[in-house]
Amino acid sequence: MKIAVEGCCHGELDKIYETIAYLEQKEGVKVDLLLCCGDFQAVRNEGDMKCMAIPPKYRNMQTFYKYYSGEKKAPVLTIFIGGNHEAANHLQELPYGGWVAPNIYYLGYAGVIRYKGIRIGGASGIFKSYDYRKGHFEYPPYNAETLRSVYHIRNIDVFKLKQIQMPMDIFMSHDWPQGIYHYGDTENLLRKKKFLRQEVEFNSLGSPPAEELLSHLQPSYWFSAHLHVKFAAVMQHAPKGNAPPRVTKFLSLDKCLPNREFLQVLDIPDRPDSSDDGLEYDPEWLAILKATSSLPSINRQIWNPPENNGLHEKVSEDDMMKVVEDLNGKLSIPDNFSLTLPAYDPANPQPHMSPSFNINPQTTEICATLGLKDIYALVGQGRGGLGQSFDDSRGEQDDACGIDSGDEPSEYLTDVSALSGSFNPDEITIEDEWEEEEEVKEEKFTKPSITGEIHTPSRLILPAPKSSTSPCALSDLINMNPPSHSTPGPVRGESQNDSQNDSNNEDTSAIRMLKRSSNESVTPGSRGTTPLIKRRNQDIYSTADDENED
Repeated sequence: MKIAVEGCCHGELDKIYETIAYLEQKEGVKVDLLLCCGDFQAVRNEGDMKCMAIPPKYRNMQTFYKYYSGEKKAPVLTIFIGGNHEAANHLQELPYGGWVAPNIYYLGYAGVIRYKGIRIGGASGIFKSYDYRKGHFEYPPYNAETLRSVYHIRNIDVFKLKQIQMPMDIFMSHDWPQGIYHYGDTENLLRKKKFLRQEVEFNSLGSPPAEELLSHLQPSYWFSAHLHVKFAAVMQHAPKGNAPPRVTKFLSLDKCLPNREFLQVLDIPDRPDSSDDGLEYDPEWLAILKATSSLPSINRQIWNPPENNGLHEKVSEDDMMKVVEDLNGKLSIPDNFSLTLPAYDPANPQPHMSPSFNINPQTTEICATLGLKDIYALVGQGRGGLGQSFDDSRGEQDDACGIDSGDEPSEYLTDVSALSGSFNPDEITIEDEWEEEEEVKEEKFTKPSITGEIHTPSRLILPAPKSSTSPCALSDLINMNPPSHSTPGPVRGESQNDSQNDSNNEDTSAIRMLKRSSNESVTPGSRGTTPLIKRRNQDIYSTADDENED
């Protein structure tokens, strides 16, 4: 099975799917699944746009609305998690996950599903200690504080994920697990992102809860984004009991921009006798959701997990069988997407549209089936439907709820998320992250570079996995270092011999990586096979074909 992994999407679905189609055509492969690691930006209309924590001058509609409205359909089954630049009111409709458009599935605040026998999990948002132990109290219209706190990960969701006992194949988070940078080429990372050095040296970069989940889940693969850089690592875990040690292959990718390493395709072994019915619910995860449904998660009050961060009684096989019975023995996730808001209409823009609060029938259905609570609906009911205006202050909110607004001490001794000593334009300052794109000039795609040999830092020696329960051999992983050059894309007149030599030098079984480069010229007015990419701060990227249309 070939799975494409993408870093920060930033609403550029057209370009991502074009890239996959280009790869499939050039390399003669078929991508089965696309995984997006956050900042997806599922913006349906102008009201949703106002629910994203980005500067107003960068609020462009991009291309998701076409897939939401039905104008287009995603050519590849897509699964994504939330990041820190999202249409929060849309994703809040689906706390347990669901379809945001046909063939595009959101994992929820936290979630686990299956695809052809492969177990895929994820956690949305980024870590900030001052919101970590609160519930999901936010609702639209958001004020200056809740517009950001809404995408901060909460300990209730991490607690649920830490109840998982069965092996995990793939896990996604937006920000990195803290400390993962020690298991890859750290110096090369710091050459690319110099401002990270202080946090790396003090081991404060990344998410402590994600580090805990990495240690607990020990997935075969872990994918992230957020820092806008390609970075790979290999981590061998300490063995659990008598089980052999497991290995996690970590990969973070860039955002969808010219000359960025934002997409990679991996070969994942197929599971024998797996279902071909598309996405399926995961019985263990649904049983965990049922077992934790009574835990508080909709207000500002501090919530601490049970002792030892575990349920009093672990989820049993009987609990899983009960969930299967609730679903009438059908684990396939139904294709029950429906529009909950009108889609953006380019012919009739509505710039003054207000953010909307809507109940999603997908959430209503899964809650009724399993006896869960619709978190978003409860928040709306408790705040009088649409809640507060943008002018409300944090103090007024706290007074209304009768809750002290003082921050509690962090449970993480190394947490410096609120007091970072280094300047990170990709993570800390939202405005700077988006200003970075002003410097990007018109660039074009190139032919994918292909690498096959793994390189680990000289100080890190990893033994080969000792069990088939661990990932495939390390030699099958990607080259951790970026390619030393960009291979130009196809041009007219290229000799057949040259093409054959190129194909002979490429390891087609390796992971394929795409980056955008400016090495190639295109004749004005030509309709070449290589897509032409423009800057992100325009309304959408345009291909060369688009520019030639009236």
